[in-house]
Amino acid sequence: MPEHVTPVTLITGGGSGIGAATARRLLDLGQRVAITGRNADRLNGLASELGSPDTLLTLPGDAADHVSVLSAVDTAVKEFGRLDTVVANAGFATHDTLADGDPAGWREMVLTNVLGPALLIHAALPHLKETRGRIVLVGSVAGVQNTPGNIYGATKWAVTGLAENTRRMVTADGVGVTLVAPGRVETPFWDTLGNLPDGLLLTGDQVADSIVWAMGQPHGVDINTVIIRPIGQPV
Repeated sequence: MPEHVTPVTLITGGGSGIGAATARRLLDLGQRVAITGRNADRLNGLASELGSPDTLLTLPGDAADHVSVLSAVDTAVKEFGRLDTVVANAGFATHDTLADGDPAGWREMVLTNVLGPALLIHAALPHLKETRGRIVLVGSVAGVQNTPGNIYGATKWAVTGLAENTRRMVTADGVGVTLVAPGRVETPFWDTLGNLPDGLLLTGDQVADSIVWAMGQPHGVDINTVIIRPIGQPV
């Protein structure tokens, strides 16, 4: 990338947690960032907190809706003129199991966690081929380590597979693919449980550092998988 070009990154689920932390890091580095999310107030609140810079674009929408994702990508490219990286971060857990869970919540989780990243790749790929950019998929340790009856974990195993399938599809086009699989992170992910899990947790900023590090590798270097746990997490 020429030195005078300011990179552009689109982040789904960018209003809080890992997504918001990544947006802050990239803005601090002088990049232009578009963030999406279903909660417009949360997106606007983050923009206000950051001083509503003209390098930040807030795009309310559903990461699992094809039209919404296409619109977000098209708007970001129209506003900023290019697209260098997408970060598929939107996702959530129902925090239940096959045995004791409520199936009413599973459909939305599967669509957001699995269909969402696929839609983002589909929409962004033509632009990323032009810039020889990067796709970052935020997975989970639950997507590399099985846990009993964990449907959320099954969705993240799908993301793990999607990352490698995508890498093999786009590597000849000069597009990089990185799976970032965090362990336990102190984010709104745990809000529906009402409490944080025991033990040490990563922060959103720490995971964002790993994402930005992978994005910042020299041209021609492709970091494919980053698994990051807090020290003390056994699995």
